[in-house]
Amino acid sequence: MAIAKMKLVDITADLEQLDVALARFIDIREFHPIPAQQIIERVHGLTAFDDENPCSTLLQEISDIETKYGLNFPVIDQAEQVYSFNEMYDYLESVKKKLEEEESRIKDIENHISEYRDALIQVKNIDSLDLPFEDFFSSEFISIRFGRLPNDSVEKLKFFRSKPFVFKSFTQDQNNSWCMYFTTDEFKREVDNIFSSLFFERIYIPDFVHGKPKEAMKALELEIEQAEKMVEKYRNDMIEFVNGCSNKISCLKGELAFLDRIFEAKKYVVGLGDKFQISGFIEPKTIKLIEELFSDISDVEIDVNDAESDKRVTPPTKLKNNWFTRPFGMFVEMYGLPGYHDLDPTPFLAITYAILFGIMFGDVGQGLVLMLVGWLFWRFKKMKLGAIGFRIGLFSTLFGFLYGSIFGFEHLLDHFYHETLGISFLPFHVMEADNTNILLVGAIAIGAILIIISMILNIITLIKKKKYVELACSHNGFPGIIMFTFVIVAVGLNLLSMANLLNTFTILGLVVLPILLIFLKEPIERKFHGGKMFPTGFVGFFVEGFFELFEIVLSYVTNTMSFLRVGGFVLSHTGMMIVVHTLSEGMATTGSIVTLILGNIFVMVLEGLIVGIQVLRLEFYEMFSRYYIGNGVAFTSLNNNK
Repeated sequence: MAIAKMKLVDITADLEQLDVALARFIDIREFHPIPAQQIIERVHGLTAFDDENPCSTLLQEISDIETKYGLNFPVIDQAEQVYSFNEMYDYLESVKKKLEEEESRIKDIENHISEYRDALIQVKNIDSLDLPFEDFFSSEFISIRFGRLPNDSVEKLKFFRSKPFVFKSFTQDQNNSWCMYFTTDEFKREVDNIFSSLFFERIYIPDFVHGKPKEAMKALELEIEQAEKMVEKYRNDMIEFVNGCSNKISCLKGELAFLDRIFEAKKYVVGLGDKFQISGFIEPKTIKLIEELFSDISDVEIDVNDAESDKRVTPPTKLKNNWFTRPFGMFVEMYGLPGYHDLDPTPFLAITYAILFGIMFGDVGQGLVLMLVGWLFWRFKKMKLGAIGFRIGLFSTLFGFLYGSIFGFEHLLDHFYHETLGISFLPFHVMEADNTNILLVGAIAIGAILIIISMILNIITLIKKKKYVELACSHNGFPGIIMFTFVIVAVGLNLLSMANLLNTFTILGLVVLPILLIFLKEPIERKFHGGKMFPTGFVGFFVEGFFELFEIVLSYVTNTMSFLRVGGFVLSHTGMMIVVHTLSEGMATTGSIVTLILGNIFVMVLEGLIVGIQVLRLEFYEMFSRYYIGNGVAFTSLNNNK
């Protein structure tokens, strides 16, 4: 449970071996490469291989074809066949053009089919008309309109009987009347306005519709049938074409994917005259693998150095944790990875997160459900949050046994503890008055202990980094932990009437002196580095330092009291389950069971989400802020980037 130790590796060889070396380099999974620009910008005379990558455009062409036509070309590695980029581009353009032509033909026919179907619907609704359409539209002095009119508007036509038009209804459905009206050209505008005001929707009979409606229907149905056959033929032609070129495109895709990785890998190559160099970090156990991988390349040199031998680059951070703590690394990554020489906070976070969640969400039944759901999400979806859910569900179950709560039933375990085991002080019913006070005081005590542990971790980090002024004067260093621990212990013993540690000597030595060191931290640090203690004058420093000190002292109080939420959510969880059981008791048997099930689901989802967020808040704001920075560089291999 620590940060993996690293070695800095430099791989050097002749330029003529570059492609061969890169072909092997891109498959190394445990190698953190250093970008060439990070080295070149600090050393004169070096060159970078930052050529434009032509593979990206061609891969995007293939991706566009797959997306547009719903295809998926599998990657095929075909080492014996080599294509030039121009050949690849020309071939893909020809395939794309052919597919576009086929699609355009199909789309044109489908548009015609759509027009035929619309016309068929219109003709079907006026099939009782026994005259050819040509006779209507060839009239020289009469204007005829086909369409549909809302049924309630048909009744309103009686108010326009005196107007010069003839109205004819053919069929009616639930909402509309399919109809026609005609008038002379002299009154066409007036009559059109009347029908428009009645919400008449005109339907245009296409020019290709001929004969009587029944004859036109048969002709349209025949046209639609023939057009659909043509579409099916074109689609089959398109499928045959795709099948014919699928293998070649898959080969191109495989070669382009390989070449794309080669081009991307070149940004990690540094030119040294007629030689090249690739630098990166690996774990010591990988050194032998690297040496074997490049052993048959002539004139290759592999230099292995300490991770910090080159001050131009920062060693990356790779977390190594056991099965329990590993999933909690996602929370650490959310905040920021630790530096190479920092402590890995994952174990401490995993243990404290699981314990705090268990305290705040203690229930045997709900904890087991959370374990099952978490395991399923991890098993089938590989979700880290599911793995975390399994672990915190375990602690919820354990604390559920402490509280004696099973799906909100608070007294199911009473007989087991009292009669079978003979334990009188269990279960710990949190809603009892005496236990509630113990719970809240205990929450503050837990918070104080965790804050003290956080300070200890910070002290260890400062010692490793040799930051002695921070160690001696920081509010999270020795002064802070001495003052805070003394105050907590003194107040605790005083409340329990066990001892009174507050006197002149202890207050001066364990409170005033630490506060004074914290107050003078910046001047002491400036003096330690050879500067003036008060470069802007003592008065200005005093005013600024006083308010900073006040904020620091206040943070001790607020950070500690913030842990009251631990006890508060225990009470909240129990209170919500009491409400669920109260509602259940007022219903019949079936309704009672349904209420219990839905109530438990509601509490698990709502309370579980809120508690999870609140515990994460305590981790980040009350503990991480005291000992952790999170400015490390993640260990990322070239293989992980693709």
